[in-house]
Amino acid sequence: MPDSPLLTAAAVAVIALAIAAVVAVGLKVLRSFRDLGTDAERATYQTLHAASRAGQHLRTGLNPAGAAKASKQLRSLLGCDALAITDTTGVLAWDGAGEELKPALMGLASKVFEGGHLAVIPAGELQLLAAGDGGVTLAPEVERAVVIAPIKTGARVVGVVAAFAPAAGAGLVRATGEVADWVATQVELAELDASRTLLMEAEVRALRAQISPHFIYNSLNAIASFINTDPVRARELVVEFADFTRYSFRRHGDFTTLAEELRCIDRYLLLERARFGDRVQVSLRIAPEVLSTVIPFLSLQPLVENAVRHGLEAKEGPGHISITANDSGAFAEVTIEDDGVGMDPDQLRSVLAGHSDGDHVGLRNVDARLRQVYGDENGLVIETAPGEGTLITMRVPKSQPRHDA
Repeated sequence: MPDSPLLTAAAVAVIALAIAAVVAVGLKVLRSFRDLGTDAERATYQTLHAASRAGQHLRTGLNPAGAAKASKQLRSLLGCDALAITDTTGVLAWDGAGEELKPALMGLASKVFEGGHLAVIPAGELQLLAAGDGGVTLAPEVERAVVIAPIKTGARVVGVVAAFAPAAGAGLVRATGEVADWVATQVELAELDASRTLLMEAEVRALRAQISPHFIYNSLNAIASFINTDPVRARELVVEFADFTRYSFRRHGDFTTLAEELRCIDRYLLLERARFGDRVQVSLRIAPEVLSTVIPFLSLQPLVENAVRHGLEAKEGPGHISITANDSGAFAEVTIEDDGVGMDPDQLRSVLAGHSDGDHVGLRNVDARLRQVYGDENGLVIETAPGEGTLITMRVPKSQPRHDA
């Protein structure tokens, strides 16, 4: 049965509406681009957008994967026929035409690596040098020059950016130099990130060293005191001590969960109560929803040890430590409070600033690590005064996609 005129009209209407929708979306995108204003403003936007995308790929340093993706964006910035990025050992990425020149590039860049200065090789000379350095013979109709700019971090040349074009005008020379400087900045940021990671690992080792001499000696003495009088308890303490040291000296990972850290604290306090008996009283109030929160490894145990060693040990009679962990919106908030001897706020500021050595090194290391990982606004908050005890508050984001426990 043939389609009715009504159905045909409906189909035409639907197609017309679809075309209208596509046109409307296209006009909206076009208007949003025109909203940037002048041609100069649009060019600025395109330049910054390309640089931003390239920067994302270079934040892990000079490596083949990141350089390959960044080179596409950087070639569009320079408008050249081809762009290459190298480190000191070889070509990491090549984008564009003329890849037959790739074997000769490191030889062409040798003077740039040695002297640290930008080099321009005109088209005719490039053909001769390429033939000598890499055995490359270019077709007679292929005329290319190259601008080779050093990627420098400090005084070191760690790589080069090479831009190939039919001619090396002043604009290309200046632009290639600026691009190489920009790449160097990304590399320095990557090195800074790596340095921060190494520093954090060094501080974890420092915390382990702090635990080692003081706590291990006292724990072993406490265990020894029960061997004759209560051998069953002595065996239990040996197991707890072994579990505590296994956790504290583990070699994998800079992060753990709040639950794991609390288990470590439980073992630590059990061993300390073997020494102090009823002088150390502990209460915990933990919200179950924050137990899986990722925190820096050994960030809570030193705070509890500080409360025992510097708060309660010097106090006459029993002392109390309260540990709480609460859900505070986007953060997990942990507090450790003791009713011990407290300390002078000016001394505390000196300790956290790194101006005092010796006591309270655990506080300083934990505070520094929290600031490195989460920013200066997320360091320890400490309230204390002589004779008034100490309250330490630590806040960490509940969502940390970059950190694995």
